[in-house]
Amino acid sequence: MTETRTAVMLINLGTPDRPDEESIRRYLKQFLSDPRVVDFPRWLWLPILNGIILRTRPPKLVHNYELIWGTHDGPIRTVTSALERRIQTRMPNVTVVSAMTYGSPSIASVLETIRDVDHVVVLPLFPQYAGATTGAVADELERAIAETNSTQTFELIEHYFDDPQYIDALAASIKSHHAYRTGAPKVVFSFHGIPQSQSNRGDPYAAQCAKTAALVAEKLGLPKDRWIQTYQSRFGPLPWLKPYTDITMEALPSDGVDDVLVVCPGFSVDCLETVEEIRIQNRDIFLEAGGKRFNYVKALNASHRHADCLADILGNKLP
Repeated sequence: MTETRTAVMLINLGTPDRPDEESIRRYLKQFLSDPRVVDFPRWLWLPILNGIILRTRPPKLVHNYELIWGTHDGPIRTVTSALERRIQTRMPNVTVVSAMTYGSPSIASVLETIRDVDHVVVLPLFPQYAGATTGAVADELERAIAETNSTQTFELIEHYFDDPQYIDALAASIKSHHAYRTGAPKVVFSFHGIPQSQSNRGDPYAAQCAKTAALVAEKLGLPKDRWIQTYQSRFGPLPWLKPYTDITMEALPSDGVDDVLVVCPGFSVDCLETVEEIRIQNRDIFLEAGGKRFNYVKALNASHRHADCLADILGNKLP
């Protein structure tokens, strides 16, 4: 019997190629044109996107991206590639690759590099399923398969929000933080939001976020008054999942909370939304409202714990 040649593909959201206006505009055009991300009627949304947002937003984001960029490829590509290499050392009998839903390397371009395998296990780096993230990966994967005329078989891992190793890794990252070891901060689990309308239509994201936060809190033995779950990164005028992280940060000092430790369990890799939005913007909001101590727990990134966790999840799906 012929052995099945297998590859695993990690897929992250994506990133501009560089922290400059043109690269950001090109990335936002692809990202915000996806109906999975912005589900307004196309006739209404596309003129707003092309006529307003793509003209005004990129110049405002250049500084933010410059703050977090670091190396030539930026944090998302750099760390995702490092995570890919660490998982490869744990799975020597398969080929490990990584791609982006938007931007480069595209799913189609990476599929071209693994034509010699029979089966591909696809792991979107989004622990909680949302149509706007994992659903978008499924759409882009389908397009890439058609574009490359692939005859391989595929398995898509839709979520791992309650995987025991994932929960353990999150809990360990919080427990090892100096602010947790030396004090009693209120732990804020901040997840990327989605429009309330998407949740109302049955998207399981909110329930999965709530389950992740509750499991980590339980693992840490946190009483209910020591933690809270919020949603960040809302975009546009319509309601998103609540409570909002920034509004919560502004209100907590008035409620007697002056010490917070923020963790973003839905972000596998640190990026603009964690480094700039949480560590800078929300820190300023909290301290200006009267808070005294604001600390952030880094994403699992390319840590050994993260690589162990994902290698185990992937290993369970191998033929």
